[in-house]
Amino acid sequence: MKTAVKDVMTTRVIWVKRDATFREMAVALRENRISAFPVIDDDGKVVGIVSEADMLTREALADPGLLDVLLHHRDRAKARGVTAGDLMTAPVVTVAPEDTVEHAARLMYAHKVKRLPVTDANGHLAGIVSRADVLAIFDRKDEDIRKEIADDVIAGEFLVDPGTLGLAVRDGVVTLSGTPENHQVGRDILRRVRHVQGVVAVRDRFHYPPRPTDNPEDHLDAAVRFPMD
Repeated sequence: MKTAVKDVMTTRVIWVKRDATFREMAVALRENRISAFPVIDDDGKVVGIVSEADMLTREALADPGLLDVLLHHRDRAKARGVTAGDLMTAPVVTVAPEDTVEHAARLMYAHKVKRLPVTDANGHLAGIVSRADVLAIFDRKDEDIRKEIADDVIAGEFLVDPGTLGLAVRDGVVTLSGTPENHQVGRDILRRVRHVQGVVAVRDRFHYPPRPTDNPEDHLDAAVRFPMD
């Protein structure tokens, strides 16, 4: 089972237009207890995002003497900015409601952001997903995880009787034991289980069957197999 972004995102989103003033944004951040909001255009499409960090750039680096020495061009613009359009980060990284939470997590990690606007096929704002929302998938009962692994993965995908393998789940940590059909099947099961929702880690306690021996002829002395003239 894969959780979609739409299942964990926040749909009540505080947003601003490009011309929102610094003071309006500061008030919105404080009153709504949020740390960022999307910026939308007149068509309702997401064009950027303003965070507390963007606004702090304006306040912390407002001393003109620091600008030319310490800041990159983009930071100089933000330090002088007074509207959402000046301060926002653009283009903004977004996800779709149908994307998986795993995909959202990878984007957050790759782009080093704490939240992602969620947009529909037309680019309109549909919600916002945060790191806390993504981590919520780990709040899943061990028994539910175990049942999915046994029924859907081991039996459903690998056509293996779950009763022939040991399967334990505690605090999201899965331990697999017993003897799989062969090394490849065992490794494939482990790899697949790692992607089950709510799994924190997988412990490999399989007892792998001996690998098939090579053809005995492969070990014959070359002179015997291919006698010299």
